[in-house]
Amino acid sequence: MDPYNEDLKMRESKRRERQSALENADTDIGMCGWLLVGFSILLMLVTLPISIWMCIKIVKEYERAIIFRLGRILRGGAKGPGLFFILPCTDSFINVDMRTITFDIPPQEVLTKDSVTVSVDGVVYYRVQNATLAVANITNADAATRLLAQTTLRNVLGTKNLAEILSDREEIAHSMQSTLDDATDDWGIKVERVEIKDVKLPLQLQRAMAAEAEATREARAKVIAAEGEMNASRALKEASLVIAESPSALQLRYLQTLNTIAAEKNSTIIFPLPLEMMQGFTKH
Repeated sequence: MDPYNEDLKMRESKRRERQSALENADTDIGMCGWLLVGFSILLMLVTLPISIWMCIKIVKEYERAIIFRLGRILRGGAKGPGLFFILPCTDSFINVDMRTITFDIPPQEVLTKDSVTVSVDGVVYYRVQNATLAVANITNADAATRLLAQTTLRNVLGTKNLAEILSDREEIAHSMQSTLDDATDDWGIKVERVEIKDVKLPLQLQRAMAAEAEATREARAKVIAAEGEMNASRALKEASLVIAESPSALQLRYLQTLNTIAAEKNSTIIFPLPLEMMQGFTKH
């Protein structure tokens, strides 16, 4: 079985256990608490129908409400969407937005594994998966997630060298997402996606990398030119062997060369003389 799926199932099971522990905690408010609740109900009945506007609340489709009665979370967890009922004086509630939130990670100066300083920024997409945990387990889940994303970016990139940062962005983003998701699971936060936006290199390093790339291209061009010269020399060698087998072929080549020169309308035409003719004159 896939270890990643096993890990997801384990985390989901732990999250449900924590939520159940919060919702099923001891809700006994004591005798004094019940007296206050009874007084609140009596006050609501006496002030009807005016009090009804204070007792009925509405949460939107993308929101959930956590109700506290005398400081304790009511059984059943988050309420909504739609209408819900609270008692005046003893009940209070907190609305939690369940929509996906996007924020930019500010540029972070990171020292890579090969001792190169780079500036990296990114973007994180997350949402509240469990409103009860997001309210009961942490003061400000949004601020905590933002700070954790910055430190996670530094920690993950600090274990990579420059070449891996430039080429393996998807792997780095997946590693960050997994790390953030594990850390924010106790807060009821689900990190949906992490992306690396930009990697800024120092100016001197950019110049050095450009010079290295240019030198590599020049070396490759010289190798290609040398291979071309070698292939041309082999073709000339084969042509000379063919011409050597038939002396008249050389004369035909001379005539072809003269035809090519004459087509260009040159005022000077050079006639090549065979060396055998010159050797005949030197003997006389």
